[in-house]
Amino acid sequence: MRAMGNGEIERSRRIAVIGGTFDPVHYAHLLIAEDVRRRFGLSQVIFMPAGAPPHKRLDQVSRAEDRYIMALLATAGDPHFTVSRLEIDRPGPSYSIDTIRRLKTEAGEGSAVYWVIGADAALEILTWHQPDAILDEATVVVAPRPGFDLGRLDETLGADRASKLMVTEAPLANISATMIRAMVRAGESIRYLTPPAVVDYIRKRGLYRAPAGQSPQGEPQP
Repeated sequence: MRAMGNGEIERSRRIAVIGGTFDPVHYAHLLIAEDVRRRFGLSQVIFMPAGAPPHKRLDQVSRAEDRYIMALLATAGDPHFTVSRLEIDRPGPSYSIDTIRRLKTEAGEGSAVYWVIGADAALEILTWHQPDAILDEATVVVAPRPGFDLGRLDETLGADRASKLMVTEAPLANISATMIRAMVRAGESIRYLTPPAVVDYIRKRGLYRAPAGQSPQGEPQP
């Protein structure tokens, strides 16, 4: 594993990217990334932490540097995984289509981008910036997620758009960043939900804890 900066995208004909806030990154992300890598015979998967997620307020997510470091820690043991700073270092909202075009330009003519998203994101892709351009310029790979019915894709997106999505049979893991943040806030253990190095980082940095003056359950302290 190595971190990747701007201009460091490896020249490859096929690039797989799993993007998100990664607040925090967890084992479900890693399972999906490895499944996609093996399924499509890819040499690497790029983890792409969002800098300024357009669907979330900045006060709803942790500092970009914390999320980037957690992604580095989580992927450190796998030579097939890399972490890119492209969206973190780029000013403005982190639009997927901008990243896709940047990656294809750097990879060269004839390259292909596999853009990996979860079932929840797939069902909301029409709310994204330039969704039709995304579907035309990248192979959008959809990983199943508990609680989200991919049978609704035709109904939600329309048959033509839905036909452009490639749905995988990645192993289901009922883990979410929202759940992990809530567990930390409640003072519960998150062991086995995310790699030990990420658990340690969250603890040392005091991420996701209840605000000062509140108990872990959110009640005012005496």
